[in-house]
Amino acid sequence: MIQEPEAPEPEATRRQAGVTESSHANRGWWDRNADEYQIEHGTFLGDDRFVWGPEGLDEVEAELLGPPEELKGRDVLELGAGAAQCSRWLAAQGARPVALDISHRQLQHALRIGGPFPLVCADAGALPFADGSFDLACSAYGALPFVADPRLVLREVRRVLRPGGRLVFSVTHPIRWAFPDEPGPEGLSVSASYFDRTPYVEQDERGRAVYVEHHRTVGDRVRDVVASGFRLVDLVEPEWPAWNTSEWGGWSPLRGGLIPGTAVFVCVRD
Repeated sequence: MIQEPEAPEPEATRRQAGVTESSHANRGWWDRNADEYQIEHGTFLGDDRFVWGPEGLDEVEAELLGPPEELKGRDVLELGAGAAQCSRWLAAQGARPVALDISHRQLQHALRIGGPFPLVCADAGALPFADGSFDLACSAYGALPFVADPRLVLREVRRVLRPGGRLVFSVTHPIRWAFPDEPGPEGLSVSASYFDRTPYVEQDERGRAVYVEHHRTVGDRVRDVVASGFRLVDLVEPEWPAWNTSEWGGWSPLRGGLIPGTAVFVCVRD
C-alpha cells in the first residue's frame, strides 16, 4: 500500500487577514481540530459547566450574567459555543439558550453530549435571528478572538438583544500578545510590541490561511464595545486560583500568578 505523504506543518507568521479569509480559515481549523480539543480540554470544561477561561472562573461564583435564579425563562445566545457546555449549564438554570458556532464538528460534539436547546451553525458576523430575540448573550473565548472585524459581530449581537440586554464575553487578555505563548519561564519575557495589531496567521504551503487570531489592545476592545452601542459596566481580569494546577497552552500557574491571561467584558445594551 502506498502511504500518502503527510501535509507539511503550517507556517506561523504575522500578516493581515480580512473578514472572509479569517472566517474561512477558522471554520476549517475548528472542524479539523474539534475532536482533539474536546479530548484535551473536555474534562476541565465538563459537560455542563460555565467556565470563562483557563483560570477556571465559574459563572456559578462570578454571576456576570446575573444571579442564577434570575436566568430562569431568559432567552440566551451563546456565541462560539463549541460543545455547548455553557448552554447546558444555562438550561439547567431554567434559561432558554441557543448555542451557535461556526464549526459543524464542534456542534456535533454538542449533539453527542445532548441538551434541550437548539444548535445553530453560523458565522457570528451574520446572526440568523430577528431583532430583539434575546435577553442575554455570552461568549467564553468564542468568536471574538478570531474575527477581523469585532464591531461587525458586536453590532450583530446588539441587534438581536432586547433593550437592557447584557453581553458578557471573554478573550485572551491583550497583554499576552507581548509575551511568547509558552507556559514556562520563557513565557515571562516580552518578545513583541503590545501595540502591534498584525494578526497571527498559520498558513499552508500556498500561503492560504488555515488559522487566524486577531489582537486588540484593551483600549481597542473598550472602543469596540462603546462604538457598537454597548455600555461597558465591568472588566474582569481573573486571578489564577491556587487549586488550578493545570496547564492549557500558554496558560499555567506560573504565568497566571504574574500576568493576567483572560479579560472578561461585561456590557449592557441600553
